[in-house]
Amino acid sequence: MDAAPFIDLADPKCSVRSAPVRAAREKSWYARTPYGLAVLRYAEMGKLLVHPSLRQGSHTWPEHNGVGSGHFADWWRKTILVTEGADHRRLRKFVNPAFSPKVVDALMPEFEKVTHELIDQFVDKGACDFMKDFANPYAGRVLTMLLGMPASAADEILRLAADMGLALGVTYKQSLPLIEKATEEMYALVADLIGARQVAPSDDLLSLLVNVADGEDRLTHDELMNMGVMLVFAGVDTTRNQLGLGMSMFLDHPDQWETLAARPDLDMAASNECMRLRPTITWVTREAVEDFAFQGVEIKAGTTLHLLSESAGTDPDAFVDAPFDISAPRQRNYGFGGGIHVCLGRVVAKNDMAVAYRLLSSRITDIKPASGAEWLPDSGNTGPTALPINFTARVPAA
Repeated sequence: MDAAPFIDLADPKCSVRSAPVRAAREKSWYARTPYGLAVLRYAEMGKLLVHPSLRQGSHTWPEHNGVGSGHFADWWRKTILVTEGADHRRLRKFVNPAFSPKVVDALMPEFEKVTHELIDQFVDKGACDFMKDFANPYAGRVLTMLLGMPASAADEILRLAADMGLALGVTYKQSLPLIEKATEEMYALVADLIGARQVAPSDDLLSLLVNVADGEDRLTHDELMNMGVMLVFAGVDTTRNQLGLGMSMFLDHPDQWETLAARPDLDMAASNECMRLRPTITWVTREAVEDFAFQGVEIKAGTTLHLLSESAGTDPDAFVDAPFDISAPRQRNYGFGGGIHVCLGRVVAKNDMAVAYRLLSSRITDIKPASGAEWLPDSGNTGPTALPINFTARVPAA
């Protein structure tokens, strides 16, 4: 019988940051879970992310939650996230140019403009709900900018993405009616957007995809729709969650907020450090395509492995100085995954979060948590849904 520790990742009360997970990591590089195996340490996660006997494993997530079919499940199993081989390479080829550093650099002034506009609305009040007043509208405005949509569309996108995002947490089945309705509505929204771009293309991301749709070695209509839904959904939900998680880290370490205010050049380091310790995607999934042995453990074909990014990011064997410190040199973290399935939008996400943290720290100080915070379960995709904070407007230096 396997003597490895057991972690009940399927329990909504389970936290990937809990003492039992830490104890399991100290005892073993892996644990057993209701879904398969959980990988707990940094070195093993790095190796397994690119192991040739593993494929991307998220396609099994609906089945793990007792959902055999439906709008979300049927869409999810065909996304670029879970395709493999030549199909995966072909899809990435079409979308990669839209996320190049050159494209993102051109967007930086717009990220800064949106950040200041949102801060202006609450800075003199000394308090805000960080999610409602900043993280949500910021993620929505950035996405509408990328897609060439009016800023007024952000609220609808945020609502649909939040409801769809419940599918990526451990309460998927309980939230199924809401998830299904939102997925259907998201498809309708994207169909309207694509139809408009087919008539009048622009220089936005969806127009780029429309331009490579239909024809030999092109996106099919179904692939275009699937990709469009993924871009809208993933482009907003993970960003707002990650911003909220980052702010929660700064609330726990206000000295680091002041460090960033004094050293704005640390904005990208701050973005990376927040993802190391509080990633919204708490695990990256792989599935064994064949029987293989890894560090003395026999892993059977079909086994799911959840690679816990937060547990790896706080592994003392990899991060001796593990506490939150934006000025400390760090190894790469796995908040965006790794290997051929590394997150497509990582350059956009890291940069727009860096801008947000930098400009927020330049304009508010004395940040403190207020009562009323609400959270998604701390397994699966996580983050705050409400995060009230108090602060003082920072007086500009003379």
